[in-house]
Amino acid sequence: MRVSVFGATGSIGESTFDLLSRRDDIKTVALTGGRNIERLAHQARSLSAQLAVTAYDDCYQELKQALSGSGIEVAAGTNALIAAAERPADWVMSAIVGAAGLAPGFRALAQGATLALANKESLVTAGPLLMREAARHNARILPVDSEHSAVFQALTGEEISAVERVIITASGGPFRGWSKEQLATATLAQAGTHPTWAMGQRITIDSASLFNKALELIETREYFGFNPDQIEVIIHPQSIIHALVGFRDGALMAHLGAPDMRHAIGYALNWPDRAALPVARLELAQLAQLSFEAPDAERFPALRLAREVMDLRGHSGAAFNASKEIALDQFIAGHIGFADMAVLVERTIDTLLSDSALTDAIEALETVEAMDQIARNTATRIAKQMA
Repeated sequence: MRVSVFGATGSIGESTFDLLSRRDDIKTVALTGGRNIERLAHQARSLSAQLAVTAYDDCYQELKQALSGSGIEVAAGTNALIAAAERPADWVMSAIVGAAGLAPGFRALAQGATLALANKESLVTAGPLLMREAARHNARILPVDSEHSAVFQALTGEEISAVERVIITASGGPFRGWSKEQLATATLAQAGTHPTWAMGQRITIDSASLFNKALELIETREYFGFNPDQIEVIIHPQSIIHALVGFRDGALMAHLGAPDMRHAIGYALNWPDRAALPVARLELAQLAQLSFEAPDAERFPALRLAREVMDLRGHSGAAFNASKEIALDQFIAGHIGFADMAVLVERTIDTLLSDSALTDAIEALETVEAMDQIARNTATRIAKQMA
């Protein structure tokens, strides 16, 4: 099986690398990463990749030197990422963080590949376009977010029409019991520490603000086609149940597993079969109890904003994600507070509502990219006013 991994040096990419390195039937076509050149070169050598790509032009020489004598091709920059995605592969992991992952994943679908989608922003920003492209090329998109993989597995053999509700879980992050006053003073270090999952900085902070779960709400709607009022979020601090599907006969099917992304990655890698995976097995007696609570939309407004975006449709998902990324940048840089991120996103969406293109149907990748840039510029301008 020919495999490419986009975002190989991030947390999802590392888990994917771990699983691939245990297989002897894999031919690695391309690996891409960012500035962690030493790690990217190590992965490329270990998997005997044909091509290694860094997203940053200024890292080209470092990567070329690190892979000197290996026979592995080296490239750098956005165009190189696109070219790598256009190389024929049977299975492609899309794990680049943020809107930057959309174009490579989109191009990979044209090869008729199975796209293992960890980049939730692709569906948030261009869900209808991505699903149409997959259908046009007889390609398949398999969800790799733990929640959406759980829903996908719970639906195996079931009729979508029999589904009454879908419940995706959230740990609640490090600020689950914090008041609004406390959230206003949350620090970068505090937001960057997750109680149950080991992830990169950006997604960890998104989890703390529930913006990650907000994106997953939209992703659920776009991938599975459920109505927004069928999709629920529940806080589940133990992160053992990843999602539940409720059927019209009152039954709930839950997917349980240790908080390890190799579950979802391994399922997508081996689908439609199940293979043995090097993950922890649950000891239910040791868990003792599983607890749940409703999310507080007042303290964590990201979920409310996501539902507004689902109502707006069109390019509002692209605007929502772009302004969220700018808000995160501003928080990491220390220009705005933790609670200000939601304020910035809401003000950006409200400002763009005067632009009719916000709710226009998505017809092309170019219009999504254009709205992404408009929203970034708008959010940056508003952020300066807030600072």
